[in-house]
Amino acid sequence: MRNQAPDEARVIPLRPAATPARTDAPAATPRQQRPALAPQARPAREPQAPAPAREPLWRDLVGDVLRRERLAQERTLKDVAEAARISMPYLSELERGRKEASSEVLAAAAHALGLGLGDLLSLTHGELTRRTRTTRATTATPTTATPTTSPYNGLCLAA
Repeated sequence: MRNQAPDEARVIPLRPAATPARTDAPAATPRQQRPALAPQARPAREPQAPAPAREPLWRDLVGDVLRRERLAQERTLKDVAEAARISMPYLSELERGRKEASSEVLAAAAHALGLGLGDLLSLTHGELTRRTRTTRATTATPTTATPTTSPYNGLCLAA
């Protein structure tokens, strides 16, 4: 048996035209009871101050210093990892700032590069100071400028 369907196509508008509701209109079918998708009015955005630059992580700074020292000596990851007696993938992760190294591992990596642990930490402190001064200089405004000098002259570590 064959279904008799009308020859007209059913058109469902994506955005129904806004028409005033009639009181004498017939009841809506379940398909027509869906809420209309009207564009939402968005509140006007106020101009926002740029987000403050985040401070660099210590592990990123240590990794940058380790990599810079290794490349300055023209040494490979394998060479330094063997000298430090740590795995090459772990040293790579340290240089990329993916791992927090213990003081023993940092000392071993520093000694493999001909540095002491104090030298490594001093170089890292210098890198931190350089980056935070650059960050402060680019984000500070004349009315909210903060001093870039610290009352402490040196490296302060807390255990």
